[in-house]
Amino acid sequence: MVWLGICMLIILWVVSFFVVLYGLSGRNGTLFLSSGAGDITKKMNILLVIAHPDDESMFFIPTIIKLTSAGHNLHILCISTGDADGKGSVRSEELYCACTVLKDGFNRTWRHTLLATIIGEEAKSWDVDVLITFDNYGVSGHPNHCAVHRGIRLLLRDSMWANTLAWELVSTNIVRKYCGPVDIWCSMLHSLLHQKGQVHCFVNAHPTVSFNAMAQHKSQWVWFRKLFVLLSSYSYVNSLRELRRTP
Repeated sequence: MVWLGICMLIILWVVSFFVVLYGLSGRNGTLFLSSGAGDITKKMNILLVIAHPDDESMFFIPTIIKLTSAGHNLHILCISTGDADGKGSVRSEELYCACTVLKDGFNRTWRHTLLATIIGEEAKSWDVDVLITFDNYGVSGHPNHCAVHRGIRLLLRDSMWANTLAWELVSTNIVRKYCGPVDIWCSMLHSLLHQKGQVHCFVNAHPTVSFNAMAQHKSQWVWFRKLFVLLSSYSYVNSLRELRRTP
């Protein structure tokens, strides 16, 4: 009985992988950033805000591929150099290499007001229309991921950014997080259960890009991160939810 269950899980994983490659990628998120009339011709300036070098490759690849393939101008703002292990300069260079592939203090508390100022200055310099970042749990509960989210929420309270769209990457539970391509079904159902336009699901038809991008972060490309990229649902699908403003 146990072997039957394992075999069924393997079959589901393989079927989901082939659906990712050949079935759903072109049909999801087609109305993201479109007008109510379905106009998707306008190209927008988008700022993806991450906490560390390699966040873009570990968590946001489906989103990055979707936005760049649609012709939007994507900029990535990385708040830190990832210097927790004394490799800040190396990891900064690796981030540039990863962005080429994509074409485009762990325990230290980050001040939200300072983050809001930094993000605001960068967004203004690029004339940004859309902000994208982590949600309030930050995929793994990492304090830096959460701080970036709160910095953007603080920024959006300013009337200057009243017309700026903001989206957050939906965090999943640990089972969904490590079920790889199988999570496409949960993510699609999640988007369908919300009011139209509030949640968008992006399926990555080119999962090898996740490996190629993460491989540019050579100082981080150790065996358990290779395993993470293979098993992580974030390599195959992203769900973006509209970030609600708070008073």
